[in-house]
Formats: sequence, structure tokens, C-alpha cells
Amino acid sequence: MVGKDDILKIAKLAKLSVDESKIDELTKDMGEIIEFANTINTAVTNVESEDFDEINNIVNAFHQDEIAESYDRELILKNREGGLDGYFFVKRRSEK
Repeated sequence: MVGKDDILKIAKLAKLSVDESKIDELTKDMGEIIEFANTINTAVTNVESEDFDEINNIVNAFHQDEIAESYDRELILKNREGGLDGYFFVKRRSEK
């Protein structure tokens, strides 16, 4: 069960300010979230392994990395405007 102290501790760890009037609501919500997570945990542990046979029989689902030819770095960097040590300088598009 989640209590007021738990909510305050979580808020402190997350560096959040929590309004005293919202603690009861947060306690209820957090309890529901934990209950839901426990339900999922129980459901996953109750599944028979035969249900996953199709998935478990996958062999080498990943491919090997292959080294491929790339563009000539010097040719690309030669066409830049500004830059230093192999990097491009670009204009800022966002505000602070």
C-alpha cells in the first residue's frame, strides 16, 4: 500500500513539489498503478511456456553488421561553410 510518506519520498527524489491537497489523490493513483503492475506481473508468470513456442523457435533474429562503402569524408567536408575538426556549424533553429 502506498502512503503519504511514499508519495513525499518519490516527489523528493524526482525533485517535484507536491501540493498538500493533492497527496490523497496521488496516493490513490499510485496505488492503482502498482496494483495494475502486479496484475500484469501475475498474468505473465501464469502463462504456459507452450504459448511461446513459436517465438522461442526463432533462430538468429538479428543480422550481422556489414561494413559498407561510405561517402568520401574529405569531399563532403570540403563543401561545408564553416566548421572545425570535421564538424559542421549550423544555425540554431530553436529558441532557448
